[in-house]
Amino acid sequence: MKVLVFGAGVIGCYLTHVLCEAGQEVTLLARGPWKDTLAAQGLKLRHHLQRRTTLDHPAVTDRVDPKIRWDAVFAAMPYHQLRHILPQLAQADTDLIVLVGNNMRAAATREELLRLSSAPKEILFAFQISGGERFQDHAIVERFGKAGLDIGALHSLPSRNAQGKLTALFRETGYKMRWQRDMEAFLFCHPAAVLPIAYLAYACGGDLRRSTRKQRKQMLDAPAEAYDQLTRLGIPILPEKDDMFYRPGFRRFVMRILYFIMAKSAIGDLIACNHCRNAVAEMELLDKDFTALLTRDGTPAMPVWNALKEQMPDWETIHRTYDGKKKSP
Repeated sequence: MKVLVFGAGVIGCYLTHVLCEAGQEVTLLARGPWKDTLAAQGLKLRHHLQRRTTLDHPAVTDRVDPKIRWDAVFAAMPYHQLRHILPQLAQADTDLIVLVGNNMRAAATREELLRLSSAPKEILFAFQISGGERFQDHAIVERFGKAGLDIGALHSLPSRNAQGKLTALFRETGYKMRWQRDMEAFLFCHPAAVLPIAYLAYACGGDLRRSTRKQRKQMLDAPAEAYDQLTRLGIPILPEKDDMFYRPGFRRFVMRILYFIMAKSAIGDLIACNHCRNAVAEMELLDKDFTALLTRDGTPAMPVWNALKEQMPDWETIHRTYDGKKKSP
């Protein structure tokens, strides 16, 4: 099948690799020097935990050709940049678009994309749990197992046609589709776990190895306060029972061990800190939008969450610290 992946960051690159592995006809949309590298030498990925390197040769383009018919289009872009690419996505000749990544404004994104499109499209939202770092001639990917997508429509499961197509796209790769019935709620819940990690990463100068035991406990306690507020707002916790990883019990014990490993090894750098350092604008918007959601009906009592957040510098300082230090792609 013919697939377009819009966005050549680590998420889009790994998605492209899996689709190539499945034998699909993949085109990766990239720009600048990274596009030239991909066109000249292919897509080289180093899979950190798996201790292997892969080389794929997708087609590479820097624009959406409206004359090409695509079976599916994936957009793996930071959500603060999504509005800039919606006109191009709308031009794509396809009936299935999957927007991969954080998005606290999913409903508005879907409405605008449909408004710009001249033909009906099924718009799905998805999240891939992976991380890594992109360098001049390759990217490092950090993931557990083959990864996969939590995926669904705004407030329903994907259509049967979309489920069948997506299953076929990734068949025999080990890459899993986890169908979600309410991706807006899923995307509303995700920052409850992610932002405390980001707050601590920024508080520690972009290196979780510098964190103290007390700070790591705050990072583990803070999400429960956010999940409680989401529940009070009538937002279902998705994935179901994810909040139990931050409440007393066996799941919290497992999460505490995982957080310790993350804070003390390269895994945390690739999964969390690198993204915080290189995607400050996205993290700032995520923080702004999530705060607006939590305080929609007044300011809740969230002492641990607030204490952790207060330890990091203000966003202006964070921008000055990291925006000028990005590696050349």
